[in-house]
Amino acid sequence: MTLRINCWSGPRNISTSFMYAFGQRSDTTVVDEPIYAHYLRVTGREHPGRLEVLASQDHNGEAVVRDVILGEHSTAVVFFKQMAQHVVELDRDFLAVCRNMLLVRDPERVVTSFAKNVPDVKVADTGLPIQIELLKAVLDTGEKPIVVDAAALLASPEAMLRVLCRELDLAFDPAMLSWPAGPKPEDGVWAKHWYASTHKATGFEPGRPSTEAPPSYLRPVVEEARILYDQLLEYALTV
Repeated sequence: MTLRINCWSGPRNISTSFMYAFGQRSDTTVVDEPIYAHYLRVTGREHPGRLEVLASQDHNGEAVVRDVILGEHSTAVVFFKQMAQHVVELDRDFLAVCRNMLLVRDPERVVTSFAKNVPDVKVADTGLPIQIELLKAVLDTGEKPIVVDAAALLASPEAMLRVLCRELDLAFDPAMLSWPAGPKPEDGVWAKHWYASTHKATGFEPGRPSTEAPPSYLRPVVEEARILYDQLLEYALTV
């Protein structure tokens, strides 16, 4: 039986690095943001490379769920890097046959970074409102949610990946800790707009935390998003 893992993240997080980490596993296929085109079609949001994204993917979300997320794959594990905000006007019944993890990051860092490409950032763009919905859906089933905070993972990559793999009923593979620099075959066509810094990395590198402040007009967005982030952080995995 195929293990289908959805990593529900917000933008400007370490979700691409997560995809690369799982891509190093010999038992895993990785898929980059399969419902991005669906999201752009439904919302009409202007993103860099919008027309390229729409041309590169099926923008019928229900068809993508049927044929890609729930489709046949050649490996025992399939890892879907997903942006939480992409789950709009889409039947969520498929979540019940997948394992779903939530990847979160300090919203001040998310908003500051995202605004460089999409200046009119809204709370919905952070993915946090839908992450809260997904959290509640898991809690309603009585299951334990799987929430990973980016800062905690970067502080202790191996320890956190071991905990995460245990929660996903997977054996930890040390290969997940590093990967070659540069673009990857699994990258979506949007990589040239968003993945420049990630392509320089070869693992989960903490680097120097940014202290850049968000534009003053986006401070209310950060404050509203932080309330949601703090709720998710209560369930974050620890090592």
